[in-house]
Amino acid sequence: MITRRNDIFDVEKKIAYFSSHQPDGLMVQLMGQNMMRKDGPDHMTERKTIFPAVSPKTVKNVWKTEFEEFTDSILANVKPEGHGDLVDIARQLCGDALRAITGLRNMTWQEIDRTSQGMIDGCANYAGDKQIEARCHDCTAFIDQNIDEMANVLRDCPDASLLSVQLEAGMTMDQIKANIKLAISGGQNEPRDVIAGIVWALLTHPEQLALVLSGEATWMQAFEEYTRWQSPIGMSPRQMAQDYDLHGATLKTGERVFLMFGSGNRDETNFARPEFFDLTQDASASIAFGAGPHFCAGAGASRCLIAEVVLPRLFEALPNLRLNGLTEIGGWAFRGPTTTPVAWDTEAMSESM
Repeated sequence: MITRRNDIFDVEKKIAYFSSHQPDGLMVQLMGQNMMRKDGPDHMTERKTIFPAVSPKTVKNVWKTEFEEFTDSILANVKPEGHGDLVDIARQLCGDALRAITGLRNMTWQEIDRTSQGMIDGCANYAGDKQIEARCHDCTAFIDQNIDEMANVLRDCPDASLLSVQLEAGMTMDQIKANIKLAISGGQNEPRDVIAGIVWALLTHPEQLALVLSGEATWMQAFEEYTRWQSPIGMSPRQMAQDYDLHGATLKTGERVFLMFGSGNRDETNFARPEFFDLTQDASASIAFGAGPHFCAGAGASRCLIAEVVLPRLFEALPNLRLNGLTEIGGWAFRGPTTTPVAWDTEAMSESM
């Protein structure tokens, strides 16, 4: 395990030694050879191909407006209830975002959520549970079926989605399907965890929330500090392609190495108060989205959805937002709240007060 922030930041760029190519890994076996499990020119070619779907320009000019529209609609629907589980609300927000970005508008947000969790469970199924494996295969087959259906639509009416830009670039259907499964597996759970987690963090640190509401700090600062502090992706594996000496230890060819982002993001040599959720500290050294050639391609879309759209609207649309029970947080390779019960004032209650 590599635990120091600067070491992780350095070795992520040394793909000749620390390889993401793991053909025998569960992700590849279950989801196909996506670009996350490729290195060098193969990786960069596919990354360049998908870039138009997630570029800063596309996020700003295409996806942000759609994010705003469905976020307003979802919050308007839940507002009269006066209470709910923020994890469930976040599931719908992230599922709708993925329906747009992937191009799979023929899937519901519930289907996006179900298939994402099925793939995540499958990729973590190191014990070889046959039921978990079967559910994962069911989920990947369902996604493939929906990709085939939408591909026929988008060939005639292309848009800015991941499916459309890959089709236009002439990628094979196997490549396209593997990369869309990657987007669904990573683009649902982690943003969901961050939305629920940031709200929990702000509500349990009212002095930090006050900084944002007063304008002394921004929602983006809250996003960057939370993803440093909790690291929704706490670990990423690599396989040694060549021997490499690190601090007197020899990492040998063929060995598995784990980049511990959760540890690196609390490295006391890089952060002033690493164990604390503190919006006033400098979080710019955070490696929450990785580093080097495998830096998360969806980082811009995630920041836009959560920091620019969802967070300010949540606190505006749901007045007096507050915790309404015990928040449970679990996981370390993938870390986030499993439940975040909240309550808020309805319009009628606000008027009566």
